[in-house]
Amino acid sequence: MTIIIRNAEIKDAAAIAPLIYDAIGDIANNLTGQDVPQKILASLEQLVTETTNRHSYLNTYVAERNDEILGIVVLYDGHLGKKLDSQLEAQLAEKGIPITLDVEAHMDEYYIDTICVSKDARGLGIGTRLLQFAEQKGKQLGYSKISLNVELEKIDARRLYERMGYSTTESWTIINEPFHHMVKSL
Repeated sequence: MTIIIRNAEIKDAAAIAPLIYDAIGDIANNLTGQDVPQKILASLEQLVTETTNRHSYLNTYVAERNDEILGIVVLYDGHLGKKLDSQLEAQLAEKGIPITLDVEAHMDEYYIDTICVSKDARGLGIGTRLLQFAEQKGKQLGYSKISLNVELEKIDARRLYERMGYSTTESWTIINEPFHHMVKSL
């Protein structure tokens, strides 16, 4: 099985949006200002095609086999998080949706915002490869640590992260939901 990991492109937005939605669940309602699944997906797809938000194709990498996207990872520098979110907050405010998005990483961390493998491809090691790719990118950029947040109930995901060397450093709240903030030294 040959899996390649590459930068996302605008044309990948329709395949990326459902994976983001699967990974972040109800948080997607807040990021898009929508509450109907089809509208949430359409809004996420639009966000992927833009350049000024955390889920932009510029921050997204895809795991692909035979031209089929099987997984994604969204990465950015911790110090850019507030800037990326402020631009999204401004877009939502223009639509009459005032929201302040929570910071998700410390400024000195390379941050894994979203990671997801399609349901049909789980168990093939793609999630591990995406994590390894993220760690390599963080090292190349000169970061000494990489972080992610995982929901308390996602026990299997937390176990994977722990096996990969991540440890919980603190509790974190994102849009009123509790998370484990997990960090790994690079």
